[in-house]
Amino acid sequence: MKYRITHYIVLLSAVVILNFFLPRMLPGSPIAQLAGEEVGSMTQSERDRILSAYDLDKPLTVQFFTYIRNIVTLDWGISFSKKQPITDLLKAAIPWTLLLVGCNLILSTILGTFLGALSAALRKKKKDMKLMLLVILCSSLPAFWIGMIFISVFSVGLGWFPVYGAYSMFSGLEGWAYAKDVFGHLVLPVTTMTIVSISVFFTTSRYSVLETIHQDYVFMAKVRGIPKKRVRFCYMMRNALIPVFTVFMMELGSVLSGSVVIESVFAYPGLGNLLYNAVLSRDYPLMQYGFLVSSFMVIAASLLTDILYSRIDPRMVDEDEE
Repeated sequence: MKYRITHYIVLLSAVVILNFFLPRMLPGSPIAQLAGEEVGSMTQSERDRILSAYDLDKPLTVQFFTYIRNIVTLDWGISFSKKQPITDLLKAAIPWTLLLVGCNLILSTILGTFLGALSAALRKKKKDMKLMLLVILCSSLPAFWIGMIFISVFSVGLGWFPVYGAYSMFSGLEGWAYAKDVFGHLVLPVTTMTIVSISVFFTTSRYSVLETIHQDYVFMAKVRGIPKKRVRFCYMMRNALIPVFTVFMMELGSVLSGSVVIESVFAYPGLGNLLYNAVLSRDYPLMQYGFLVSSFMVIAASLLTDILYSRIDPRMVDEDEE
């Protein structure tokens, strides 16, 4: 356990350091975004005054220690591009990303696990090959291409779903009407993400079930005359789902990072779209703290996986306890 704690402390420290320096290694300068269209007519003193207002004229070491202090105090400053407090921007974007990617994660896990187990049950048959080819085809298609096709067909062509956003702006909807409106905006992005991401759960479930089928305890359960359904669900699937759980927990860490491609295609106001715009505008503070939140979630999910995995699988014993 001590090794795990040390490992995560080192990892967290590396993330904090890299999160500060990587945005500053990008080409270009934030002065154009800060000054707007008047940047070409500004004098050097005016440029220096703007940089000084955001502490960008100070040495990197001073900026770094200010950055560390702000992390602890949650004083994350104002976004260069949005002109709003960064904490407010993140609070507004995170719930939409949780809703979008959370729904995708649940659907991908359920459908991928079911189809993977079905494929394993149909092994060495033509239906198995067709199912595998279909999943591989879906996972190989570009997410932005699928999203644009869905928009063209179901939004523009048929008019079944909204074209963009997470809700209808200025509609004044409340209660169930608002929930229905949000659901309508959610269908196409979630469907696109599920199609692209289902393969990892399908593959994990399929090969895990195939490996479990040939275990001795499964063979002995069949010899003892235990009903087939009980063998499948209580003996095979229970152990075959352990690798699926691991994949689920690792994917859980990406919930707050969102999907830059999907959120950009559908103009969904999530964290991925927010960070994408921050990169384009060289918005250092927003990039720093947005990526920091995403990284913390990945690390937290990894730590939670380590803790729960040893409880779910009794064979996993901490090296310190051996």
